[in-house]
Amino acid sequence: MKRIIPLVLALAMGIMALSGCTAQETATTELTKITLSEVAHSVFYAPQYVALELGYFEDEGLDVELINGNGADKVMTSVISGEAQIGLAGPEACIYLYNQGKENHGVVFAQLTKRDGAFLVGREKEESFSWSNLRGKEVIGGRKGGVPEMTLEYVLTKNGVKPHQDVIIDTSVQFALMAGAFTGGQGDYVALFEPTASMVEAEGKGYILTSIGKDSGEIPYTAYFCSKEYMAENPEIVQKFTNAVYKGQKWVNEHSPEEVAKYMQPYFADTSIEILTKVAKRYKEIDAWCTNPVMTEASLERLHTVMENAGELEKRADYEAIVNNDFANRSIEKIK
Repeated sequence: MKRIIPLVLALAMGIMALSGCTAQETATTELTKITLSEVAHSVFYAPQYVALELGYFEDEGLDVELINGNGADKVMTSVISGEAQIGLAGPEACIYLYNQGKENHGVVFAQLTKRDGAFLVGREKEESFSWSNLRGKEVIGGRKGGVPEMTLEYVLTKNGVKPHQDVIIDTSVQFALMAGAFTGGQGDYVALFEPTASMVEAEGKGYILTSIGKDSGEIPYTAYFCSKEYMAENPEIVQKFTNAVYKGQKWVNEHSPEEVAKYMQPYFADTSIEILTKVAKRYKEIDAWCTNPVMTEASLERLHTVMENAGELEKRADYEAIVNNDFANRSIEKIK
């Protein structure tokens, strides 16, 4: 009898171990895998990386695979084709597609950033910087038709400097090569996102002069969208994704730059914690990150104005058609 008891115990423990493995496997298989195409891999999207690192997407039952879209137009193509379920890019991608009359166009359901994230970097330290200083100069801008370039032109116009007349704007340089072109001697100024702007300054190859986003005012700079069909067929997934994004936004809003940098670090291993902290502090100072996922009609109208100023928009898109705040509002109601 004494021999039977240990055997029974061993069998019981084995069954429990198998049950534990099965539970773990079940938990893993319950996660819904989705692909997120981001327009660029950038510290500007800190709330997203914080949400990923803190497991907010997994808490919502989602396994998110990140891919780099390398441009808003390419992100939209991947979303419409089904290569990615969700895209992160400037809402102009949704506006362009909607205005083409496409039935299955992109629909924004959550906004991530509310200002341009680029900083104007110059070769000299200008203590009393003014946008008028760019008259007769050359600045390396972004891709023609992209929000970074259009916002730069909008800010110049606001300050009485006519783009392509008073100042030369080079739109031929690829986004990833802009800093290299500038440090290599091209142009007098360049519009750079972080952490590149801070790294160029730290190397003594340029000076951060002003925030383009601070001078432009609030616009819906970067947002999450999916196809109209995907949203109709998978509202529960879109809701779960929005919940995770909102949790990340709340966390970033409530914590220090040092803490934000800590949770960004795994996604930017080649960037020092000191630089990431400086970046987080700078973006908090200019109020770049949304504190909730709602995109207002007023902010979309300003984006329309920015696009019209750049000569890239003939007709404004219908707010109700390309923006759905239902998911964002439900997240706000649910998550306190």
